[in-house]
Amino acid sequence: MARNEQNIQLKSVEQFELMRAAGLVVAAALDAMRDAVAPGVSTGDLDAIAEKVIRDAGAIPSFKGYHGFPASICASVNEQVVHGIPSTEQILREGDLISLDCGAILEGWHGDSAITVGVGETDPALLRMAEVAEDAMWAGIAAAARGVANGRGRLTDISFNIEKVIRKAGRYGIVDGYGGHGIGTEMHQDPHVLNHGKPGRGVRVVPGMALAIEPMITMGSPRTVELDDGWTVVTRDGSRAAHVEHTMALLDDGVWVTTAPDGGRARLGDLVTAKQP
Repeated sequence: MARNEQNIQLKSVEQFELMRAAGLVVAAALDAMRDAVAPGVSTGDLDAIAEKVIRDAGAIPSFKGYHGFPASICASVNEQVVHGIPSTEQILREGDLISLDCGAILEGWHGDSAITVGVGETDPALLRMAEVAEDAMWAGIAAAARGVANGRGRLTDISFNIEKVIRKAGRYGIVDGYGGHGIGTEMHQDPHVLNHGKPGRGVRVVPGMALAIEPMITMGSPRTVELDDGWTVVTRDGSRAAHVEHTMALLDDGVWVTTAPDGGRARLGDLVTAKQP
């Protein structure tokens, strides 16, 4: 493991294998929660499901205790963008939109991923927003894969491609001040990855980097406010929001999405590294 001039942690293939193991734990926890989402289920119930999956795999929830955060997941419902605190008193209702963010530590290495799903019969426009966020995330991951393969990639190429997909899809707000990040032996590392910006700027995208890519978009204004609990971020105008995330590892010839069960192959095809362990 090394650090480059920007204090970015660079990993070996063997260390990426450890991150992959953590990522698969996160994927399993998200799958279990997705299956459990339904009207009448509490966000506290979902938190308990995720924690059981994580601990049964011999891992530790990344979020629990992180700067005092009290739960194993972030559960953000409707106008909540990120960092929602799950509770047995918060009951999901038909038509809600929920973002579930989950992290796990296994043998000292982190995985971090998020999904947005509808509860029961959900407005197709809201589901489309979640789909746009996911498409934008994959576009950012693909940009990183191309950049590391051709040796010319820069950090904001990721940001630019995320924004391009969102802007083309409709009048969505791109939440500012929050974004993706480096990840490895800590959940949040350098660099910060914006979800908007001009291409060709920032640090070079190089093999050994691991990044969590996470677009956050809204049906209205991009402006947000943090609630008095010191965690939950909500849209200022009350519009609904979507948040998705994957962790990716960059190798010499492409990308390995460590929190996707197929490594990202279904969405990225040949951009997924042939050296994937």
